[in-house]
Amino acid sequence: MALGEFQIFSWKSKATQQKEQETYEKWAFPYGEKQRNALQTLLLEVYPKESIPTTLIPFLTCKELYGEILIKAGSRDSAVDVMINRQKKYKQIIKKKTMTTYLALVLADADIDEQCEYPSAEEIRTRVQELEGLRRDD
Repeated sequence: MALGEFQIFSWKSKATQQKEQETYEKWAFPYGEKQRNALQTLLLEVYPKESIPTTLIPFLTCKELYGEILIKAGSRDSAVDVMINRQKKYKQIIKKKTMTTYLALVLADADIDEQCEYPSAEEIRTRVQELEGLRRDD
């Protein structure tokens, strides 16, 4: 079940709902709780005035969006270009002022392994500046 498919009334069995939740969890956190905890720590370092839900939901939304664009774009660089330079198209999903930060977090997430060692919040901020430098003034 994708993040955007939330339904108030579901006619699915509990077993089906649980299976879908497990599938989503595996997609979101392939390295399990260790990854989830490390990511949540990083999110709160990057956004110290926010809560886990207010950072995790946009992160997962951006991750899902990036994955869809990556499939269509064919390469990481092309997908990054689309997300950086066509932000207006996605502003209903993720606020323009936070898109680049969430994209930097998604890219960091894509680079981890089973050790779940994310870069520091400062390294994320540096990556955000690099990504901002890719923006074209169309």
